[in-house]
Amino acid sequence: MLETRRNISASLDRPRGALRSPPTEKPAVLVVDDNDDIRFMIRYLLERRGYRVLEAGDGLAAVEIAQSFQPDLILMDLSLPGLDGLGALSLIRDRTELRDIQVIAVSGHAAEEDIEAARAAGFDDYLIKPIDLDQLDRVLVTRLSQKKSVGFGEAT
Repeated sequence: MLETRRNISASLDRPRGALRSPPTEKPAVLVVDDNDDIRFMIRYLLERRGYRVLEAGDGLAAVEIAQSFQPDLILMDLSLPGLDGLGALSLIRDRTELRDIQVIAVSGHAAEEDIEAARAAGFDDYLIKPIDLDQLDRVLVTRLSQKKSVGFGEAT
């Protein structure tokens, strides 16, 4: 596992995603999901609210983009091809410059044990698909305004 992490870490020199929104003073949110339609929908909702949006379709790309652009918040699907959301979170938390980024788990799994497993893994909050827009807004506002001082689930 350690060797795999070193190999992945060594390959993080070039981002595989792209900045989708023009640079502004608004917070940047990295949307990580392997489903293009879900990424498009979330990007559209966030851009309409004035956020800058970056996108990644897998966990490795998410880590690369986080390293390159250091977004203010990451919405991370848990079920990703290759490096899954838990693995990507682990690599993000291992990097000193990325540790304070709020990372929100996004999943269709709504069982309490799934939510608790995400909390135990180090996610800052949990959104259930399909995403409730009011809950998304509350999580974004709370997490972006208070950064790491807010505990898991307190934004909802």
